[in-house]
Amino acid sequence: QVQLVESGGGLVQAGGSLRLSCVASGRTFSIYAAGWFRQAPGKDREFVAAIDWRGLIAYYAYSVKGRFTIARDNAKNTVYLRLNSLNPGDTAVYYCASSRAPVVSAAPGTSDFSSWGQGTQVNVSS
Repeated sequence: QVQLVESGGGLVQAGGSLRLSCVASGRTFSIYAAGWFRQAPGKDREFVAAIDWRGLIAYYAYSVKGRFTIARDNAKNTVYLRLNSLNPGDTAVYYCASSRAPVVSAAPGTSDFSSWGQGTQVNVSS
């Protein structure tokens, strides 16, 4: 099992930016795909972005494509999510996740990931 700890959330005005980080420990993280999901109050957890084990292939939800960027640094066991042009609709708890496969599909679900962090809150004010 891998342990994941997210950080970098906070309160930002609409149009602003944040960078989320997720540090992994435990089992080997660098050979598996990773992803970010988010969950707003009263809504299901939804896919945001995913990246393959090498950091070469990235997938995004339609709602964030062009605004968010996922990246990873396997030497640091860390995956990042850069959030640009934020709007109030992006307000949610953001979760980092690790898969048990080196790649995932273009629209993975929560069942494609086996380990989850505790989440970091992102609030975007209008």
